Amino acid sequence: MRKEINRLAVDDVESRKRLDQLITDLEAKLEKPDEENDGLMVNLKDAIKHFEAEHPRATAILNDIMVTLSNMGI
Repeated sequence: MRKEINRLAVDDVESRKRLDQLITDLEAKLEKPDEENDGLMVNLKDAIKHFEAEHPRATAILNDIMVTLSNMGI
């Protein structure tokens, strides 16, 4: 997942920070799926809204991540 995100041409520093933090949060959740992290899905949805227009590939990846987490019951 991180490799795919890093291939994106996101030159906006704030967007890159947002993506990096989201990836860190997702990795933490995957390592400890039983640990509470209610804000993760909210942050993921917010990131999708943020990237929809300017970064369609990032949006597609984030949507895929959301579906995968949902399928895992997260």
